[in-house]
Amino acid sequence: MQVFDLNEISAHPYGERNKNVLYESGNFKVMIIELSAGGEISPCEMTSHVIFYIISGKVEVSVNKEQKIISGGQCLITEPATLSMKTETGVKIMGVQIESR
Repeated sequence: MQVFDLNEISAHPYGERNKNVLYESGNFKVMIIELSAGGEISPCEMTSHVIFYIISGKVEVSVNKEQKIISGGQCLITEPATLSMKTETGVKIMGVQIESR
């Protein structure tokens, strides 16, 4: 068993996102994503199911061009899709990827 304090964990910039992995086992990966005010992640094709839990802040997420704004305490769950996100205020997210078998 491992316990993580999500409020205390800092994330590396998106370009170094592999360093943000908290846990990985088989087809399951958990990572922390932080975007500063005005930050964004360009559209990327995800082959896994994804859960984004917003730890703090607010972000606009696009899933196959459908857009939703989610904020602290909310989560988004999606099947494999093309995803992107942007934030005006900054955001800290726990992302969970579960690869289909």
